[in-house]
Amino acid sequence: MELVSPAGSLEKLKFAIDFGADAVYAGGKIFSLRSLSGMSLQELEEGIKYAHERGKKVYLTLNAFLRNADLENFRSFVKDVSRLEPDGIVVSDLGALRILREVAPSIPVHVSTQANITNYEAVKFLKDAGVKRIILARELSLKEVREIKRFVPEVEIEVFVHGALCMAYSGRCFLSLYLTGRDANRGECTQCCRWKYYVVEEKRKEGFLVEESEEGTFIFNSKDLCAVELIPELISAGVDAVKIEGRNKSVYYCALTTMIYKEAIKVALESPSEFEKRVKFFLEELDKVSHRPYTKGFLGGEKELQHTKTSSYIRKCSFLATYEKGKWKVRNPFKVGEVVEVVAPGMKIVKEKIGVIIKEGKRVESAQTNDEVEIPNVKVEAERALMRRCFAENQT
Repeated sequence: MELVSPAGSLEKLKFAIDFGADAVYAGGKIFSLRSLSGMSLQELEEGIKYAHERGKKVYLTLNAFLRNADLENFRSFVKDVSRLEPDGIVVSDLGALRILREVAPSIPVHVSTQANITNYEAVKFLKDAGVKRIILARELSLKEVREIKRFVPEVEIEVFVHGALCMAYSGRCFLSLYLTGRDANRGECTQCCRWKYYVVEEKRKEGFLVEESEEGTFIFNSKDLCAVELIPELISAGVDAVKIEGRNKSVYYCALTTMIYKEAIKVALESPSEFEKRVKFFLEELDKVSHRPYTKGFLGGEKELQHTKTSSYIRKCSFLATYEKGKWKVRNPFKVGEVVEVVAPGMKIVKEKIGVIIKEGKRVESAQTNDEVEIPNVKVEAERALMRRCFAENQT
């Protein structure tokens, strides 16, 4: 089963590949549903080359919903990105699918979760249209996923297993467009579903809080998906690929979730009994990335997906730095004497005490955001690694 990870930047792409992703999904500057995390054509070219040199794949997301005025520009953009030889292109729009089949017939087409594919007849229809893979709607149960694969085994099925959930049906939301003029279906969602809402009395124009909790009212605010416990069942259902949401999230989130899900898949394939022993560890590690309260979602048959108390994130660790080419690039300050955790590919998580920090050839007592430093006593054998501070365990 393939693991597909988010690559919202060239840096995230490289970390995802190094931390175990079989494939990544990335977007350009236009026609991607993450307008804040698109890469230039040059970055996409470098990223695809990096992945292919390591036997990994890159899927390009062109999953915006098109208007008439977009069609020629889309056609031109497809010609540009097809020269980069991606391993697949993800679309939602049927017009986009038709243009892809015409302009770049050799590139496999994947249909996005936003296309609302919820039954096997729809999968058959898209198979006849030349689609290789369907990323199923997130509203489906595991039973429904299994049925779809049984009825159309020749089509690859991909399922989201981790990350933010949208309160709208398959992400087809118009709330952001209505309230702010920014269209979620064209990559500009403001996540106004996470805002606090009031009821206003018509004549007095006075706002009243709809009290769901002391903190306020978050009536559209969904929990985050975490289905790592369901990996063995997804494998037995014949799911071809599982996907992690989060192109706009940090490189730490991208790398750690990739590493944990890759290990979970590996263990589940090798030994179901060993998976049961280690699933608690997988959940504990996934708890160490920034997230809202977790749910197994519709896959796990859960009906209480709403989080009404706050839209804030749970943060049990602070992402401190990334390691590349012998140096640490600092994301959050740390100092000499702190005990931190170094996370490297291959499930290598080691506690280290920072002995010496060297910046520009000189010893310093602390490292500040955006500094590039060396830490001689912290040995890292991998090309890339992460550093974090877990609040409950930190010592000085």
